[in-house]
Amino acid sequence: MLFRKSDKAAADEEYTAYVRTTMDRWRRVAYLMAGDWDRGDDVLQQVLTELYRNWSRARKADSLDALVRTMLLRRFIDGQRLGWARVRLGTELPERAGATGADPTDRLDLVTALRQVAPRQRAVLVLRYLHDLSVEETAKTLNCSPGTVKSQALKGLEKMRHLLPSPVSVPRSQQ
Repeated sequence: MLFRKSDKAAADEEYTAYVRTTMDRWRRVAYLMAGDWDRGDDVLQQVLTELYRNWSRARKADSLDALVRTMLLRRFIDGQRLGWARVRLGTELPERAGATGADPTDRLDLVTALRQVAPRQRAVLVLRYLHDLSVEETAKTLNCSPGTVKSQALKGLEKMRHLLPSPVSVPRSQQ
C-alpha cells in the first residue's frame, strides 16, 4: 500500500507519539525480563523497529499495549533461545537511580534473583506482578493456559523466595 506524503507523515507522528508516551514503561518491562538494561534495550529496539514497520496494521489493534507486550515477550523468548542470551559482558548491574524511596539493595536483590529464574517463569512474574496483568491476560500474552501461568508463577515465586534475603517482600498470592 502506497501512502501519500501526508498520510505517511501523519502515521509517523502517531507512531512517535505512542512511543514517546510508553517508552519508559516498555523499557522497564524489557529490563526486568532480560535481567539487564543493555539486553532489555536490545529487545525493546527490535520490538519498536518491528512495530514501526507494521504500524499501519498495529495502530488498528483492539489493544495496542497488549500487542506491544506480546511482541516484547516473544522477542525476549526468541532471544533466550539464541546464544546471545547467555553472553554476559559484566558481572555488575549499572547503577540506576531508584524511582521510589525503596532501599536500593532490595531492588538489586530482586533483580539479581529475577535473573536466576527460568525465562518463562521470569516472563510470568514480570507480566503478573510488575505489569499487573490478570492470569487470563498473562496466559493470552504467553499463548498458554491459565493453569500454566499459575504453575509458572508459583515456581518462579518459590525460586525467588529461596534466592532472596528474608525481609524483601515478594507477592504470595497468584489471584
